[in-house]
Amino acid sequence: MAKDRTEWNSRYEKGDLPWDSNIRSRELARVIDEIPIAPCRAVELGCGTGTNALFLAEQGFSVTAFDISSVATQQATLRANEAGLHVDFISDDLCSLEWTGEPFDFIFDRGCYHCAREESVEGLQAALATLSKPGTRYLSLIGNTTERNGNEPAMTEEEIRTEYSRLFDIDELRPVYLEDAGGAKGPLAWSCLMTRPRSITNS
Repeated sequence: MAKDRTEWNSRYEKGDLPWDSNIRSRELARVIDEIPIAPCRAVELGCGTGTNALFLAEQGFSVTAFDISSVATQQATLRANEAGLHVDFISDDLCSLEWTGEPFDFIFDRGCYHCAREESVEGLQAALATLSKPGTRYLSLIGNTTERNGNEPAMTEEEIRTEYSRLFDIDELRPVYLEDAGGAKGPLAWSCLMTRPRSITNS
């Protein structure tokens, strides 16, 4: 939505980004190392200024990254250029995404799904269906209602299992703490690791 894009651009222009720790996700690094997930075609949803997309590129992944804010993707592109890394940063609304490229092997989002679902669960699910294929792994870090702070987006375990299971098999669902600026302990979240099966159950 144009209104949402304007609001997000304004926040990035002002630097009003309390969720942006500028620290690569420890949970993302753990999953890549322990599962493991080898370098492949990866996409980040809601990439912001690109911290995790750049981390994936450093690990040898071929990375595309989406954000609704064009200001965010411009800042992320500048960071990539300065680091000598290539990431295809794209400004688009995931809830009305028109992707004509190939699907990805790995999807990552840190706090994107739980925000975008407030606009359109159906649109977001359609984007995930387009961006994935049978065998695609998906790691989503989601606000946890157990320690919800004010009106920040968050989901219950039941909501996660109901919505994500439309497209993916849930392999691992566990509580984790995110990172705040300076490496301090951030808010409680869910870490949900999934795999898209060969057939999809409509529910």
